Amino acid sequence: INIGAMLGPLICGGLGQSDTFGWHWGFAAAGVGMTVGLVQYRLSQHKLGSAGATPHSTTKKPKQAWVIIGLIIAVPLAFTLLGAMGLIAISPLMFAKRTAQIVSVVFVLYFVYIWIAGGLNQSEFRRSIVIFVLCLAAAVFWSGFEQAGSSLNLFADRYTDNTIDALNLTIPSSWYQSLNALFIIMLAPLFSLMWVALAKRMLEPSSPIKFGLGLVLLGLGFAVMIGAANIVTKGGQAAPYWLVLTYLLHTLGELCLSPVGLSTISRLAPRAYASQMMGLWFCAAALGNILAGLLAGRFDTRAVEDFPAIYIQIVIICGVAGLLLLILGKYLHQFGQLKNTEQEKIDI
Repeated sequence: INIGAMLGPLICGGLGQSDTFGWHWGFAAAGVGMTVGLVQYRLSQHKLGSAGATPHSTTKKPKQAWVIIGLIIAVPLAFTLLGAMGLIAISPLMFAKRTAQIVSVVFVLYFVYIWIAGGLNQSEFRRSIVIFVLCLAAAVFWSGFEQAGSSLNLFADRYTDNTIDALNLTIPSSWYQSLNALFIIMLAPLFSLMWVALAKRMLEPSSPIKFGLGLVLLGLGFAVMIGAANIVTKGGQAAPYWLVLTYLLHTLGELCLSPVGLSTISRLAPRAYASQMMGLWFCAAALGNILAGLLAGRFDTRAVEDFPAIYIQIVIICGVAGLLLLILGKYLHQFGQLKNTEQEKIDI
């Protein structure tokens, strides 16, 4: 996945931002890459075994379920078509705000429902509370992390000096989007070795503490951007290393939170609600992405002088959330009776 994520911006962005080719070539290259990926998947499908096989139906009314799914898809599709035809006016900003509100309400109501009427035992109830807290933390994290493709990308394009004098070369601003994937390829094996080594010594941090570390690292990345923004407010261009360091810190934060979150949710979720809890994890990611878009909209190119203050606000939010998890991590660990992966293997 990350090899593709690294090569994609280099190839597609390089073609799109070149004077010779342009964005038609860039998007065409993306289409070719997706087609090759689909062909590769089809040719290697026999190696997946039973993964992805037709599941045993758990509902007595599958047709009713499909009707509900169809309605959920049809409503936004209808609004999109009506807007495209000019029959109704749709404000992207208002749409994003309302979507964030709806997702937040559904998210909270679901947890309230299973706490009251979900038939959870005491252990499942406590674990679901920990899941709720971690999902909220994830939403905060993704709202900052996903600035990579929006506000930070625009910062790279408009306010960063992308020339390399020694090579007489100007780097396409889209190439910065490859840094996250490159850092993951380089660092993920080291993180895996580190967690396993700490687990063998009974020193591995609990999942809530890892989430806290992820948020703190995210905040530190935006703290770096305060310095870059101050250079821009004085009329200068920021050097590339500001963004490189920011993406590095954000990647370190992602490695502390993202893979840990997936395994933690699957481990803690009540058996009867396992798939729904995993859906809520991605619901938290969706909410984070919506908030990321709203946050990116605050970076007005006509008011560059406001950039440092916005970055400071992000640092404070991420830092406070991260520190709270670091402080409460031990208690959340005990409250939910969380077990580290290595300890689970020992128990089994």
